[in-house]
Amino acid sequence: MSHALYPFTFRPIFKDRVWGGRKLEQLYGKALPPETTIGESWEITDRPEGVSVITNGPLAGRDLRWLMEHHAKELLGDSQSCAGRFPLLVKILDAREKLSLQVHPPAHKAAELRGEPKTEMWYVADATPEADLFVGLRRGATREEFERRIQDGSVAECFHRIPVKRGDSMFLPSGRVHALGAGNLIFEIQQNSDTTYRVFDWNRVGLDGKPRELHVPQALASIDFGDFEPALVPEEWSKAGVAESRQLADCALFRVDLLRLPSADAVQTGGVKVMVVAVTEGRLEVTFSATTLSLGPGDFCVVPASCIGTTLVAHGETVFLRAVAN
Repeated sequence: MSHALYPFTFRPIFKDRVWGGRKLEQLYGKALPPETTIGESWEITDRPEGVSVITNGPLAGRDLRWLMEHHAKELLGDSQSCAGRFPLLVKILDAREKLSLQVHPPAHKAAELRGEPKTEMWYVADATPEADLFVGLRRGATREEFERRIQDGSVAECFHRIPVKRGDSMFLPSGRVHALGAGNLIFEIQQNSDTTYRVFDWNRVGLDGKPRELHVPQALASIDFGDFEPALVPEEWSKAGVAESRQLADCALFRVDLLRLPSADAVQTGGVKVMVVAVTEGRLEVTFSATTLSLGPGDFCVVPASCIGTTLVAHGETVFLRAVAN
C-alpha cells in the first residue's frame, strides 16, 4: 500500500533538565508535565533516545523512524540521511540556568573517541535582559591555561561571553566550546547526533542529587584551541520575492534561513530536499494538496521533498525558520 507524503507535524518529547524551566508552557502553550523543570523539547527527532510521532493526517500515529524505513526517498529527496536516520535533530531549549561548558567532537576526532560529530546552530527566540552565551575562547586563552583552570574550577574565565537578545543567532561547528547562559530560550537545529563532552558543570548536582559526569579528556581532544571570540551571525536581511530573508547557517549539513513574511502574502516551496519549518512569531498556514496546517509560535513541521509546490501563507506578519538538510 503506498502512502502519498504530506507536510507533517509531530508530538514534542520533553526532557527534564537540572537547568530547565517552564517557559515552553508560558510562551507556546506546550502541555508540560507538572512540577518538573523542562530544559528541552525535542520537536523533530529520529534518535534511539526519542523518535517523533506524527500527529496529523492519514499517517498519524506512525513515527519518523517508520517514515525513514519505508519512505526515505520521498521524504529526503536529495538530502543525505545521517547513518540511515533523519538528518536533522530540532529542539527548543529553555535555559532558566546556565548549561554546562561543553563541546561536541569534530568529525576527524569523533570515531576515535567513539562519539558522533555534532554541528548545530542556535536562534534566540526569547531572552532575558541579562542573557548571554559562552562561545569559543577569549582571545589569548591557551590550552595550558584552560587545563589549569579546569583543575581550579575557574575555566569559565577562558570563554568568550556574548550578550544576546531575541533574534540573535550563533553557528556552532563541532569543536567549538560553548554553553547557553541563563535566560535564553533558543531554537536549535543540529546534525542528528547526541554526543556532548562536558568540561565543567558549575559544581552543581544533577536531578538525581549527584554531580553530573564530566568528560575532560574527550573534551580536550575535541576543542578547537584556535577558535577565538566567534561573532553572532550578522543581521543582514535581503528581499526574496514578497518575503525578507536572513541567512543564519550554510554548511555541508544544512542551510537555515529566517524569513519574514507580511500578512496574507505567500511563498511556494518544497521539492528537491527535505525542509523543516519553525514559526517564531505570527501564524503560518502550510498547504499541500488536501493538507493544511496552521502553525503558531513554537510550532514545527516537516515538508517532505516530494511535496513540490507547498504554499506558506502568513496571517499577520510572520517570522519563521526554514531549515533544509543538505
